[in-house]
Amino acid sequence: MPLDTRTTLLETALELIWSSNYNSVGVNEMCKRAGVTKGCFYHHFDSKVELFCQATEYYWEKIKQELDALLSPINSPLEQLEQWIALIFSNKIGDDIERMPGCAFFNAGAQTGCGEARITETLQLMMERGAKYNLALVRNLESGGYLTPVDDAPQIARLMQQYIHGFISYSGIARNMENARKDLPVGIYRLIGLKTQYWHSTDRSA
Repeated sequence: MPLDTRTTLLETALELIWSSNYNSVGVNEMCKRAGVTKGCFYHHFDSKVELFCQATEYYWEKIKQELDALLSPINSPLEQLEQWIALIFSNKIGDDIERMPGCAFFNAGAQTGCGEARITETLQLMMERGAKYNLALVRNLESGGYLTPVDDAPQIARLMQQYIHGFISYSGIARNMENARKDLPVGIYRLIGLKTQYWHSTDRSA
């Protein structure tokens, strides 16, 4: 079934933002890639900023489905943790360190700085949502007795967000996939206080 014009523009925006960056992608290029006129664009979106914000929401709804699935009670807390780590690798790091997807949305936030309040607010909301899922994961692990005593679970959930995005930025410069596959899980295990007997092998070769 063909996509409607609005969805086509959202999908195109995601594709261009991920393959390039926010500042280098203009309305003309989006319209050309999507095969629509500028009139159609402005019928659905007031501006490039508006498109970015709605594309971010569109992307979040896709990721939310994956997060809901991995946090399902049918998975043990340890399975939830390993699937969460696998999701980070598949969505943010990939298999080719030279073409690492990273997070185009947070890169866009860094590029625009504080000049675009709506972009900043949209990304803050995205971070808050992500931290809530992190918190649910920590709570599940804590309830199962997999963690050392947790003093401030909400803080750990926020630190997980910070660690992941910092790790992605570092990996994009270091360009060492072998180390990335070993280091990311260990860093998360240490950060959340996972008891060492529950650490899985860090050999994540493709």
